[in-house]
Amino acid sequence: MDGTKPAMESTTEENQEEREESKGCFECCIKCLGGVPYASLVATILCFSGVALFCGCGHVALTGTLTMLENHFSQITTDHATLTIVIQTMQYVIYGIASFFFIYGIILLAEGFYTTSAVKKELQSQFKTTVCGRCITATFVFLTYILGLAFLGIFGFSAIPVFLFYNMWTTCAAMKSPMANITDPDSICVDVRQYGIIPWNATPGKACGSTLGDICSTSEFYLSFHLYIVACAGAGTTLIALIHYLMILSANWAYLRSSCNQNEYQDIKTKDDDAEEGGSKEGLNSSYS
Repeated sequence: MDGTKPAMESTTEENQEEREESKGCFECCIKCLGGVPYASLVATILCFSGVALFCGCGHVALTGTLTMLENHFSQITTDHATLTIVIQTMQYVIYGIASFFFIYGIILLAEGFYTTSAVKKELQSQFKTTVCGRCITATFVFLTYILGLAFLGIFGFSAIPVFLFYNMWTTCAAMKSPMANITDPDSICVDVRQYGIIPWNATPGKACGSTLGDICSTSEFYLSFHLYIVACAGAGTTLIALIHYLMILSANWAYLRSSCNQNEYQDIKTKDDDAEEGGSKEGLNSSYS
């Protein structure tokens, strides 16, 4: 029986050590999770998702649109040469937007981690924020505001092809509907020249009747139409993410600014208290002398 007591004591000590280790790991995990800027993380996920949808779907939709125009509306290459250059330029711009927002999203997420830890540590009086840190946050606020305005314009611009394809789709659906009672289908046409996409001298420039129905049945039309819708939704998601970023950065800058003012007030108060204590000590010393 006496030999079993040391074994039981060692087992108890091992269990206590395991509990302490598990408790330490749990506290470490809670501390790490507490330092995660969840608002910035959500905004970054929204930004990456929106940019991926806008850039990927927009690139493929532009290629399909050019193919459809070359096959059905502008069969002479010189008539849509300018349009080809514009579409290729827009695709290069899409590459730049994707690369820029990938880097910018990571930078803002890192700034969110920095600001979250800075605010918490400053509230615990571990260190004070610098003027450079506050200036960086203010710079991101201004840059995000400008990008938000830019993507607001992109969001509106991306709705234009959705409107044009929707008009063509509704025209084709009206021709195929048995309730329409159309006697002359060839009188129903879609002229893309009136939208300024191709010049007025482009041939044929428009599609009527069964030709228009065949165009609406092609894979280029169906795929491009739905991809433009997804690209427009992606632009809207990116705009929401930028607005989210703007609110986060503004709140972080306000927290840092208020903490700075509070620290300045505490420093001044500490100096005044020290001066009063010094004056009282000098008065006591003079009275004793």
